[in-house]
Amino acid sequence: MSTDTADSQSPQSSVVMNEAVQTLRDGGLVAFPTETVYGLGADAKNPEAIKKIFATKGRPSNHPLIVHLAAPDKFDQTQVDWVPILAPWVRDISEDALRLMNAFWPGPLTLVFIKDKSVLNELTGGQDTVAIRAPAHPVAQELLRKFKGGVVAPSANRFGKVSPTSAADVRHEFEGVLDLMILDGGDCEVGIESTIIDLSSGDKAILLRPGVITPGEILAKTGIKVFQRGENQETGEGESLPRVSGGLRAHYAPTTPLRLYAPGRVLDALSEFPDTKSRVAVGVWDSESSLGDDGHPSVCFKEVEVPSDSAAFASRLYRSLRDLDQQDWDLILFPELPAGEEWDGVRDRLQRACFGSGPSSSSHVNN
Repeated sequence: MSTDTADSQSPQSSVVMNEAVQTLRDGGLVAFPTETVYGLGADAKNPEAIKKIFATKGRPSNHPLIVHLAAPDKFDQTQVDWVPILAPWVRDISEDALRLMNAFWPGPLTLVFIKDKSVLNELTGGQDTVAIRAPAHPVAQELLRKFKGGVVAPSANRFGKVSPTSAADVRHEFEGVLDLMILDGGDCEVGIESTIIDLSSGDKAILLRPGVITPGEILAKTGIKVFQRGENQETGEGESLPRVSGGLRAHYAPTTPLRLYAPGRVLDALSEFPDTKSRVAVGVWDSESSLGDDGHPSVCFKEVEVPSDSAAFASRLYRSLRDLDQQDWDLILFPELPAGEEWDGVRDRLQRACFGSGPSSSSHVNN
């Protein structure tokens, strides 16, 4: 049976937290909330526990994991000293890295470094780089602080499927998996996975996965220019960027086919799928009127309001996809997203979800 707290909004009791810490020390798995999504955690120094994560998720073993570390207690420091916390994990910490950590940690930003030689190959996918993040969720912080070590924690779901943003999602995903302990910390606020920035090349910061922290915000807060993949890389070094979580073309995918439609073109989107039966859920911007008579005689539509604010959209994206997936629709249509980098994180997740969606999604999730 899975174990969890009684009230999702209450702080974790020390008994439950101590049990979670002991579970990690014993090589077990603990699902816990972060501000982005729920993670499936294991001791980052225990190769057998790490293998258990890959087996439980059905995740390819060359797919690297992110190490989660506790933020130090600030007390009266004006600035946290991250160096001793990262020292066991990374080879060197640049000025840019320090600026990024001081501006955004704890928070939804993952940084990729050249790894220390002691870091297990099992968690890096065999690469010489390691991805590190300090999550902001108080339950995650308390767990990491009491554990006094690094915890690897990919999203707590079957590989390639929609990420969980509540403890109930995790329970639903792993029903029947014995001895999985779940810490319930309520619903995740951010709702999509962290932004990932590669610092391993030493001379420039490169965006490997977009999230709610954008290159524009990074530039404004730190003065660091974040390059896109392939940008300003005459040497072709873009080919050798580190592999990271969420980098596969099919990911975050519902079992129901998911497609995007252009403004006012719901019928065009439908006509592309003549085999689609009759029940279609259509996402409609909350700022616009409903589809009205843009109907189709043989189709039963249900309109689902989606937020026109990018942060609210991110926060509700996986919740909406999970709920719709369980309602037995033949097709889910979402509107194409507006331009602008604040939408890049959810655009990335939606495109991968579309590509991986459908009943055969499990077969091409590894492509």
